[in-house]
Amino acid sequence: MSTPKKPKKAKPKRSWLGRMFRRLLTLMLTSVLAGIVLLFDGHQQLDAPLGLSEPRNFDIEAGSSLPKILAKANEQGVFSAHRQAIYLGLLARIDGRAAMVKAGEYRIEPTMTPRSLLALWVSGKTVLHELQLIEGWRFADALKKVRESPVLTQTLAPDLDDAGLMTALGQPGKSAEGRLFPDTYRFSKGMSDVAFLRKAVAAQEQVLAEEWAGRDPTLPYDGPEQALIMASIIEKETGVAAEREQIAGVFVRRLQIGMRLQTDPTVIYGIGSAYDGNIHSRDLLADTPYNTYTRDGLPPTPICLPGRASVHAAMHPAAGSALYFVGKGDGSHQFSATLTEHNEAVRRYQLGGRGAAQ
Repeated sequence: MSTPKKPKKAKPKRSWLGRMFRRLLTLMLTSVLAGIVLLFDGHQQLDAPLGLSEPRNFDIEAGSSLPKILAKANEQGVFSAHRQAIYLGLLARIDGRAAMVKAGEYRIEPTMTPRSLLALWVSGKTVLHELQLIEGWRFADALKKVRESPVLTQTLAPDLDDAGLMTALGQPGKSAEGRLFPDTYRFSKGMSDVAFLRKAVAAQEQVLAEEWAGRDPTLPYDGPEQALIMASIIEKETGVAAEREQIAGVFVRRLQIGMRLQTDPTVIYGIGSAYDGNIHSRDLLADTPYNTYTRDGLPPTPICLPGRASVHAAMHPAAGSALYFVGKGDGSHQFSATLTEHNEAVRRYQLGGRGAAQ
């Protein structure tokens, strides 16, 4: 008699819920793994060098969004890989720095990474350009230099006269000559010509105020403006820095006794564009507001941009009795107390010619 076979148990059917769970779990694991890979790659790319072989200046225009900035940088080959820009954009949005990027011109070095690049853009440490105004320059020389600057934004009309210019600088009614402080100025690209000139004006006003506050109380000046005029004459007469106070002393003593200054640089300034490099007898006789051979006292305005040393000398003239000086031919001068001594110095150093001052 045969034993009956037991019926096979039916395998339970997988529910749709279980299948969905496993799929979700697989998707989650895949996503986590992809996230880890992206995170690792992101850190690597953010700390990897940029795609530059040499330093480069990069401009960020005012109002530019971060995506626009990153696209521009990517187009210009700043990044070594496109995903550097993507990761940098993500980083900036995550930590809130996307809206902190400042406009300006930045110097990007090849050793920088995307992470340090973002820090630079947020810092606002833009490239600083230099423009030097030289002691002894006329205002017109300084203005020409400013107008020729390729990094200053030019806003002043080319035909604007000095009076209109001084009004634009907030100095209406003042002479333009001597108003700028000669120095080396550093500024960011895009600064306006007006802003630059105002900066130079403010610097000169500060120097003049500081030196005026500590001046010799016996000076014959009506105010700091006259001291600035004297400083400009000293600037043009001085070839040796150590002689500034001595030259100031000569001119101050002349003012005190009512003697004319008789200084060639003022005559040259009065001649203007007609000056041919030499002072002729007719020039000394031709009366202009700046001819200190024909007019008493100081000229009406400064004749150049005086530096701080000359302003200081104008406020602190050297004591002594010298009323004359003549150039020795090496930039220095021979000082004399009497006309007889001066004439002898002229014969000695100028070979019978007229001296540098009389």
